[in-house]
Amino acid sequence: MIPFVDLNAQYLALRDEIDTAVAKVIAESSFVRGPHVDAFEKNFAKKNEAGECVSCANGTDALYVSLKALGAGPGDEVITTAHSWISTSETITQTGARVVFCDVDPEDFLLDVSLLEGLVTERTKGIVPVHLYGQAVDMDALMEFAKARNLWVLEDCAQAHFATYKERMVGTFGDAATFSFYPGKNLGAMGDAGCIVTGRGDLADFMKLFARHGGKGNHKIEGINSRMDGIQAAVLNVKLSKIDQWTEMRRSAARIYDELLEELDCVITPRENSWNKHVYHLYVVRVPQRDQLKEYLQGKGVGTVINYPSALPFLEAYGYLGHSPSDFPVAHKRQSEILSLPMHPFISREDQEEVVKCIRDFYG
Repeated sequence: MIPFVDLNAQYLALRDEIDTAVAKVIAESSFVRGPHVDAFEKNFAKKNEAGECVSCANGTDALYVSLKALGAGPGDEVITTAHSWISTSETITQTGARVVFCDVDPEDFLLDVSLLEGLVTERTKGIVPVHLYGQAVDMDALMEFAKARNLWVLEDCAQAHFATYKERMVGTFGDAATFSFYPGKNLGAMGDAGCIVTGRGDLADFMKLFARHGGKGNHKIEGINSRMDGIQAAVLNVKLSKIDQWTEMRRSAARIYDELLEELDCVITPRENSWNKHVYHLYVVRVPQRDQLKEYLQGKGVGTVINYPSALPFLEAYGYLGHSPSDFPVAHKRQSEILSLPMHPFISREDQEEVVKCIRDFYG
């Protein structure tokens, strides 16, 4: 069996440190927020070269809290990518704003900044670019566009922990940025967790208030309950010390896949843009007969995932928008071609060679 991701291998590599950190939280009864969460917020902000870090219960809440802080609401429009996980778009709708989808670049699946002009209306308030699969959107072009039109920018970095754009950390370009620490992420907790980073003190103050019931005792506003658990923070603090090493292991694994798949003309490997440092949360190839290949690999014990089988505008949840394939031709075409191969820091070259052998056997 070659698993898609091996979280147990990650745990075994740090078992003593993680067990000690978790035991300390239990001994202190620091279960919700507390000193371990405070330490993680400081450590993550520093490593991400950001102003402040506001922890949340999960990455989806981080998006929602950020959108509320930025003032998204009824009557507004917010632009985001047509190719992402639904958290990106559903949180826009949950504020009362209307989500406006933008098609993606045909090679890297990232939001196509050249298409933004045709989407802006007098109701547009902001843009949510997603640094998908592990590399950054063209942030110079996007920020220039947004500033010229007085639009705020919220970066969704759920899949791009410590990726860089022109040697600058993702999450440090826009007004704020969100991260998910779902267990399978590059920096993953042992449950749900998330955070926001921002260089704007006014946003950070509101985010802290809104995510914690609007205050304690004397509630200044109505908020939500989105607090990070102490155990998750303790685990993340341990893993944070290893993230650079794990990123390089992922990048090395990606280069091995590139090398092994080069001879297979039917497989198109990911493009890493020259100005980016791709952290390869996912290694996504484009292939013919995708569904048949996935089934074949499953039969051979190789775990794969489709991220994502339907572009967002074509989900039943967004049927009310009335979109057709011609509205998002690239996202529509790519959704039937993409397949994510096993990718994690501890994958061996031998396993990668076996994955590629199975792909080669399938195509004859």
